[in-house]
Amino acid sequence: MPAPTIRRGRKFDQVLDGARRIFLRDGFEGASVDDIAREAGVSKATLYSYFPDKRLLFTEVAKAECSRQATEAAALIDDTAPVAEVLRVAGTRIVRFGQSEFGQRMFRMCVAESDRFPALGQEFYHSGPLMVRQRLVGYLSKAVARGEIAVDDLDLAADQFAQLCKADLHDRAIFGINDAKPRDVTRVVEGAVAMFMARYGRR
Repeated sequence: MPAPTIRRGRKFDQVLDGARRIFLRDGFEGASVDDIAREAGVSKATLYSYFPDKRLLFTEVAKAECSRQATEAAALIDDTAPVAEVLRVAGTRIVRFGQSEFGQRMFRMCVAESDRFPALGQEFYHSGPLMVRQRLVGYLSKAVARGEIAVDDLDLAADQFAQLCKADLHDRAIFGINDAKPRDVTRVVEGAVAMFMARYGRR
């Protein structure tokens, strides 16, 4: 039997928007098709005509939102700007996504569903974090060519910077301690930039 596939139509985005709200509210298991259809303002028949499987719908919601946020973050990277300036912009977006309701809920759901639904985590990573990583690597390679930084392993350097931006804030968020203030974000991002430049900056 062939695997179920997504069909696009006039109300496709409408269904995605409604599903996004219900999944964020109720999680994957708690979200019912009835609630999603009601929130989206469509019939169950219409919903099933686009998404014959709830997992397909959930995966598409995750892909669409991660891709949107990653595209917005990547668009802010100016290939001609100084390294520290670009890293501040990228770091702030990385932190804000991780601190956002969507980012936190998706992280928890990916972990909770990892055994039964391993494709979810893979789609989440490829549609979001990997896109940002690739864009940052592209910028860093140009900065290396300009002689602003000295980096042998661009992928590792980009990953190190992303991890530095999670210092304390990520752990607190996933354990439900959502008390980060703007000054906390600035402190973490500035620390990440300073450490990155201390390691890779050319004097």
